[in-house]
Amino acid sequence: ERPESIYGYEECKATADWLLEQAPVRPLVGIVCGSGLGGLADMLKDQKVFKYSDIPNFPQSTVHGHAGQLVFGTLKGKPCVCMRGRFHLYEGYPIQKTTMPIRIFKLMGVETVILTNAAGGLNQDYKVGDVMIIKDHINMPGFAGNNPLCGPNEDRFGTRFPCMSDAYDRKLQQLAQAVGAELGYSDFLREGVYCVLGGPSFETIAECRMLNRLGADAVGMSTVHEVIVARHCGMRVFALSLITNKAVMDYGSEEKANHEEVLQTGQQRSLQLLKLVSTMVARIDVGDNYKNGEAHHCEH
Repeated sequence: ERPESIYGYEECKATADWLLEQAPVRPLVGIVCGSGLGGLADMLKDQKVFKYSDIPNFPQSTVHGHAGQLVFGTLKGKPCVCMRGRFHLYEGYPIQKTTMPIRIFKLMGVETVILTNAAGGLNQDYKVGDVMIIKDHINMPGFAGNNPLCGPNEDRFGTRFPCMSDAYDRKLQQLAQAVGAELGYSDFLREGVYCVLGGPSFETIAECRMLNRLGADAVGMSTVHEVIVARHCGMRVFALSLITNKAVMDYGSEEKANHEEVLQTGQQRSLQLLKLVSTMVARIDVGDNYKNGEAHHCEH
C-alpha cells in the first residue's frame, strides 16, 4: 500500500462522514491544542467526545501531555471541533498520517483552523510565557523532502503547487492583536517566524544559533505540516506559539530544555490563551466562506 492511498480522499471522507453522523454540530472552526493547552476543549458547550482509538482510520497519540480526543461542541455560539493531542513526525508516523485530521476537518465543513503549540524562543527579546502569533514559517523537514503533500496530488483537496506566502491569515493576525490589546495582553503578545524541526531531541546550541541567524524567532516540532495541508485545501489558518523555554545560545549556560518545563509554562499561561482564542472565535466570521479566501490564490 502506498501511504497516500491509506490516507487518501476516500478514507478521510469515510471518517468525516462517520463523525458527522454522531457529532452534535457541523463544525466551522477547527482547533488543534498543543502541549499542555488541551484546556481549550474544556470550554466547549454541549460536548461530544471521541477517543482517537474509537475513530475509524484515525492515528493515535503517544505523547504525555497530548490527550488523544476529538471534542465537538460550541464555543461562544460557534460550532467547533477540537483536537486534544496531535501527531508528530518523531512518533514515527508517516507525515501524511500526522496531517490526516486536518483533511477530515475540511470534509466536515471546517473553514478556519486555529493551531497552538509550545515552542522554544530563539529571539533574544522573547521571554518564557510570551505568546507568539505565527506570521510565517521555515519548514526544515520540507527542505529535506519530507512534506505532507509528497506523492500524487489529490485534486479533490487542492492544487499540486499550493502557495505558502499567504499561509497565515493577515486578518486573523490583526484580530488577535486587537483582542490581545483589549484583554491587556499586549506586553506578552509577539509575532514572529516559527521554524519546525523533526525532533524528538531538542536543538543543540549550534542549531539554535543557526536558526536564529536564518530569521527564526521560535522553534518547535509541529504545526507547519498541518498548516500546509490546511492551506492546500483552502482553509484559513491562525497559529500561536506559547514560548515555554528560551533556546540555549551560549556554551557557558547551565540551562537545559525539558518537557516538564514546557508543560508547566502551558499551565501558567493557559487561561489567558483560552480567553484570547475564545474571544477570537466569537468574532470570526464563519459560514459565508469568508468572501475572498477561496478565490484568492497565488499566481505562479
